[in-house]
Amino acid sequence: MKGFIDDANYSVGLLDEGTNLGNVIDNYVYEHTLTEMALVQELGVSPENIIYISPCKQVSQIKYAAKVGVNIMTCDNEIELKKIARNHPNAKVLLHIATEDNIGGEDGNMKFGTTLKNCRHLLECAKELDVQIIGVKFHVSSACKESQVYVHALSDARCVFDMAGEFGFTMNMLDIGGGFTGTEFQLEEVNHVISPLLDIYFPKGSGIKIISEPGSYYVSSAFTLAVNIIAKKVVENDTFSSGVGKTGSDEPAFMYYMNDGVYGSFASKLSEDLNTIPEVHKKYKEDERLFTSSLWGPSCDELDQIVESCLLPELNVGDWLIFDNMGADSFHEPSAFNDFQRPAIYYMMSFSDWYEMQDAGITSDTLMKNFFFVPSCIQLSQEDSFSTEA
Repeated sequence: MKGFIDDANYSVGLLDEGTNLGNVIDNYVYEHTLTEMALVQELGVSPENIIYISPCKQVSQIKYAAKVGVNIMTCDNEIELKKIARNHPNAKVLLHIATEDNIGGEDGNMKFGTTLKNCRHLLECAKELDVQIIGVKFHVSSACKESQVYVHALSDARCVFDMAGEFGFTMNMLDIGGGFTGTEFQLEEVNHVISPLLDIYFPKGSGIKIISEPGSYYVSSAFTLAVNIIAKKVVENDTFSSGVGKTGSDEPAFMYYMNDGVYGSFASKLSEDLNTIPEVHKKYKEDERLFTSSLWGPSCDELDQIVESCLLPELNVGDWLIFDNMGADSFHEPSAFNDFQRPAIYYMMSFSDWYEMQDAGITSDTLMKNFFFVPSCIQLSQEDSFSTEA
C-alpha cells in the first residue's frame, strides 16, 4: 500500500499483501473513518503508524482511536480541540492550517484548516487543555494549478513551528498533504518548488519528520473508466458558455449523456476540476470533423456536468468514452437517486507486467485468481483511440 488516503470505498486488491512498513510511504497510513482504521490494522499496520486526519471527527470515532492506540490526529479549530482533549488523553495533534489555493476566484480550501492568525489562539488552548501539539499539516487541492501555493504554505508552517516553540511544544512532524494528480510532470513541478524550501525551513538534522499523502498519485492511474453514451441532443453552438470550439458558423453542437456521472464515479467533479480527458473508443479518419460538445451524467441534474465544453467527432448512442486516471475518489457508494449502479471492476495488465511477475516467481494460478477477461469495450490500442482536448 502506498500512502492510501482515498475514501473507504476502495478496491481491497490495492491493499492486499502490501502493508508491511517498508511499503508504506514514510511508514504512515492516513485514515478518515473507523472502517478504514479497523481494516488497516487487520492488515497488520501498527497503530502508531496510522494518522487520523478526518477534519470532523465524531466522539465515538475519537474514543475508538484512543482504544486501539491511534494517537496522531489533526485539528483546525477550538471546538475540535476540546473534543479531542475530553475523549483522547494520549492524543498527539497536527495543527491543520489553511492554504491559499484559490480556485475560480473562491477560497476553495478555506473550509478546512485554520488561519495563521488563529494558530496562536489554538496553541494557547492546547496548552490549557494539556493536549500535545506535535506538528503541522496542510493540504493543497489537486484542482490548484499554481505550485507557488506551496511556498506560502511552507512559510506559514515554519511560523507555526516557531510559535509552538514559544509555548514549549516539541514539534517533530510536518505533513505536506496530498493533491498530487497522478502525473509525473505535476509531481516533479511540486518537488522543484518545495525541495529548496524544505532544506531552508526544515533542514536535515532538525529532527522533523516530513511526510505526505500521495494516495491519489499512486492509485489514480490504476483504474480506467469506460462509460456509454445513452442519449444525445443537438443544440446551437452558442449554447456553450466557455466558447471552446466556437467558429461563428452554423455548425451544430452536441450534448451527450453518459451512464455515469457526479452521483457515481465522477463525484469529485462537484468539488474540483476533472484531471482526465475523454478518449473516444472508435476508429476515425484523421480529417474527421470535430464538433463542440459537452458531457453529462444520467441524472438530468444541472450539477451533473462532467465536461463543460470539448471538441469531439459526432458520437452515437451506444458509443463508448474512456477516462484514464480514475482510481482516486471514484469508488464512492452510488447514490440511490435514479438507482445508479457502481460500474463493474475488471482487472487487467500488460504483457510486459505479466512476464515480469512470472519471472519474479508468481505462478499463473496465483495471478489469475484476481483477474477477469476484459470486456471488448476497453480493449484499447493506440490506433483505436481518439484523444480529445477537454
